[in-house]
Amino acid sequence: MSAREGVVFLVAFIMLSFGVGGTVSAQSEVSEIAGAETAVEGEQQDEIDLAELKRQLDILADEVERLRSGEQPIEFTDEDARAIGLAPSSSAIYKRGSGVSLAGYGEMLFENFAGEDQAGQLTGSTSQFDFLRTILYAGYRFNDKFLFNSEIEVEHANEVSVEFAYVDYLVHEHFGVRGGLLLVPMGLVNELHEPNVFFGTERPVTEQLIIPSTWRENGGGIHGSVDKVTFRAYVINGLDGLGFSSSGIRGGRQKGSKAKASSIAFTGRVDVVPVVGVFAGASLYTGGSGQGEIILDDRELDVRTTVFDVHGQAQLRGFDLRALYARALIGDAAALNQALGTTDSSGVAEMMEGGYVQAGYNVFSQIADTGGVALSPYVRFEKVDTQATMPGGFERSLATENIFITVGIELKPISNVVVKVDYAWVRNDAEIGVNQFNIGLGYAF
Repeated sequence: MSAREGVVFLVAFIMLSFGVGGTVSAQSEVSEIAGAETAVEGEQQDEIDLAELKRQLDILADEVERLRSGEQPIEFTDEDARAIGLAPSSSAIYKRGSGVSLAGYGEMLFENFAGEDQAGQLTGSTSQFDFLRTILYAGYRFNDKFLFNSEIEVEHANEVSVEFAYVDYLVHEHFGVRGGLLLVPMGLVNELHEPNVFFGTERPVTEQLIIPSTWRENGGGIHGSVDKVTFRAYVINGLDGLGFSSSGIRGGRQKGSKAKASSIAFTGRVDVVPVVGVFAGASLYTGGSGQGEIILDDRELDVRTTVFDVHGQAQLRGFDLRALYARALIGDAAALNQALGTTDSSGVAEMMEGGYVQAGYNVFSQIADTGGVALSPYVRFEKVDTQATMPGGFERSLATENIFITVGIELKPISNVVVKVDYAWVRNDAEIGVNQFNIGLGYAF
């Protein structure tokens, strides 16, 4: 018997004698090792499975060390992360028993715009190379119940912002309470926006204009799961209607910076997960956007803003299928336009909508021994209209209803690194759509 085996047996014997917690598992491992030792004594040396013996000894030694340190192993999968609104890298702190966790991601994008629009007119557009963002996730686990998680972002190589920063109280494995700067739990991209978890060099337009990703606000709420249903529900500060425009509500995000909170909003999400890799659900945001500052004829406008979406995703046998429809409804739209001084077709709509269907397939998914390499062609059809319904007295612009057809391919030499190439055709009734060719590089760790 080696010195390592002797130490392991001695520690296991002491644990059993004094009733230390977890000894049932340790005793089981000791029994397996004892059986292996008997086999060693009764068989020829060339028949001994030394690798298995070493594995059993390592398991027992690791368990003894965990019991000694008081740290229990944490099993936390990518599915667990998605269920509480986190992408794989952003959930790194949930996989630690205590202390600090660091993770991150980044994206670089090359855009080459067509020299002519769909009507054949010169666009004057130039190519652009942009390091879109580099991210650092920093977290700290205080104990098994409390943790802090944050996403610090540098956009376009020089603009620093905070994407989220919150404290999570994990009441138990199926329920938690969260407060701080929160990602609004809507759509398929707003929470899961790491470049290696979605197709396309750029995020879907619907999830930029109708659901203004990345959308985050200050507030608090709950998250949890019941059987095959997951949910999140937060109370947050409302949008700022002074930032709305004919191109959507994106300008109304307050991003946690001295956010006006005279108007409060509710946002929630429910998903059903019948099997691993498949889910479908709906999300809702509703709240005033007047913030006590939009006044017309001595009347304070509430500018009630409601955004909802229905969505679904299936990742099975190499296929990745996704679909989403979103709609935004703006109350007091006519009065808001008067307060903003907008006229004719430049006004804010009463209703905006958009949606897309997307399909991709990893051609290596059914091939063994590829070393984790994935090669996936994809296609996305999308339609977005930020002036679907205009208030009385305002016209719609022919340029606000656009159709996008994107075809591309992505290569993942490993799961953490992705290279994407795609081409997007853009069409609208104003005939000013401009096609573009994109190359993207992304990473996450």
